[in-house]
Amino acid sequence: MAEFDYVRVFAHSNGLLVSHLHNVLRAADIPVELRNMTLAGGAGELPLGECEPEVWVAPHNVERARGLIRESLEGADKPVPDWVCPGCGERLEGVFDTCWQCGTVKP
Repeated sequence: MAEFDYVRVFAHSNGLLVSHLHNVLRAADIPVELRNMTLAGGAGELPLGECEPEVWVAPHNVERARGLIRESLEGADKPVPDWVCPGCGERLEGVFDTCWQCGTVKP
């Protein structure tokens, strides 16, 4: 697909955040491109908006990609409820996906 066929779905000055969202989309099987990852040094010589790292996807993936990006950004602040391991009854913090006591995976 030609470069102009893709749509920018996210841009930010924080390259780590952009890379993280790129990985989120790749994990969801959305073909994705990173752009401008090395242009930060051009800020001042180039317009700031053209130097930010960006995430681009094909037009048919735009809505799904934006939804996943929104969930990823908003979900970071939401607390995950604690859970009780069905294998051993251990109470665990919501951030854990596996019981430390018996190894049972969170349902």
